[in-house]
Amino acid sequence: MPELPEVETIARALAPHLHGRSIVSAEFRCLRVLRGDPDETAAALAGRKVSGVQRHGKFIEIQLDGGHSFVVHLGMTGKLLMNAVPGKHTHAILTLDRGVLLYDDSRQFGRLELSLGLPARVEKLGPEPLEVTLKQFADRLRTHKTKMKALLLNQSFLRGIGNIYADEALFRARIHPLAIAARLRADRIKSLHTAIRRVLGEAIKAGGSSISDYVDVDGRQGSFQVRHNVYQKAGEPCPRCGSKIRRILVAQRGTHFCPRCQKK
Repeated sequence: MPELPEVETIARALAPHLHGRSIVSAEFRCLRVLRGDPDETAAALAGRKVSGVQRHGKFIEIQLDGGHSFVVHLGMTGKLLMNAVPGKHTHAILTLDRGVLLYDDSRQFGRLELSLGLPARVEKLGPEPLEVTLKQFADRLRTHKTKMKALLLNQSFLRGIGNIYADEALFRARIHPLAIAARLRADRIKSLHTAIRRVLGEAIKAGGSSISDYVDVDGRQGSFQVRHNVYQKAGEPCPRCGSKIRRILVAQRGTHFCPRCQKK
């Protein structure tokens, strides 16, 4: 599933294509991915002007005139593609006064929604990892007596972090994924706060991680996957100490870590 760096890459790439453009028409071909009636949504989108594009966690918000937002969650395999040729997995087509935006999704786990402002379920997500201060981060950690990996995946704690970047940030901070959040010392909290910001920032600069389906709006893959230290590297040597990377399940998600470098 695309995480914060991948979604940020897409939002930044979409912005110059969409800003100031008017939506001429919209077509929805799959009821599963759209929240709302397809005909009513298409009619409500027609004629609206795009005022901006931004990311909110793992959601892309296409801001429209009148205070409306067209919100996209890419799910597992969703793609937003500019001026591509529609195919069998194209489930939405937005024709603009200049260009065409397609939504492709082979597994149909993504969601599209038109709302007045952000939908409530998106608005109530936790703070932005790249903006949360160390004090805010520490205060939030101390209220959670849960496993660190599970907490980082909780979108009400911080929005946008998923499996890849939780594993990579915990490795950089030398924190075991089963460490209890509320028990972390101040120095370890600071290390984790720094690691999260750095790994996300570096991944954004690299255009995200292309593990399977992820591409940007022009169909290009990201390159940060070549810099992963532990994610999906079970059995390989730790780049820091040489011990074998282990894989366990935390919150039903495959979790990768170094048993020597990362301590509870």
